[in-house]
Amino acid sequence: MSVQTITTEIVSSKFTNEELAAIADAVKYARARLIERTKRSLRIGDNVNFNSIKQGRNVTGTVMKIAIKYVTVNSSTGLWKVPANMLTVVE
Repeated sequence: MSVQTITTEIVSSKFTNEELAAIADAVKYARARLIERTKRSLRIGDNVNFNSIKQGRNVTGTVMKIAIKYVTVNSSTGLWKVPANMLTVVE
């Protein structure tokens, strides 16, 4: 099932408040698992890439610190605190 199909189904269907809350909880759970999986795959010194909304471009840098919510990345434009699920490892 595609993301477009799921989105269309949620928007056009008549879910109850409890059903929508269950969908939201499932998305939050999946996002938390993605963050944990990404954090486990990262090591200090890894080169990573992420899309900066502030600068409107991709930023490449080095992992300096892995915290509970954010990963600190050192790039040529300075230090960034980035959510782990936004990072991709550069080989």
